Amino acid sequence: TMMPGETPPPPAGTAAAAGACANCGVLQQNINEYVAALIALKQKMIDGDRLLTEYQQKCTDILYFSIQISALRCQVEKMLQKILPLEKCQEELGSLKAELEEKKVCL
Repeated sequence: TMMPGETPPPPAGTAAAAGACANCGVLQQNINEYVAALIALKQKMIDGDRLLTEYQQKCTDILYFSIQISALRCQVEKMLQKILPLEKCQEELGSLKAELEEKKVCL
């Protein structure tokens, strides 16, 4: 027995049942699109994580090379400080040699 205001369920094969099936098809299509979007988003997150890891590695490399460059600059400065007095000595030796050559010629 039905309560007042209730409508009987449509018999199978009616337009209402066909409409419900069409709605199920639309729902399934929407679910498929949603799942595809989620999969695409997950792939983007994975790609983003990979790029972030590569970027962090490059930052670490840059820091390491900066430290190496600073150390090399210090070594170059120290070598220049040692070379300058040697160059001065070489000039003095050149002058002495020229002087000795002149005296040798005189003798």
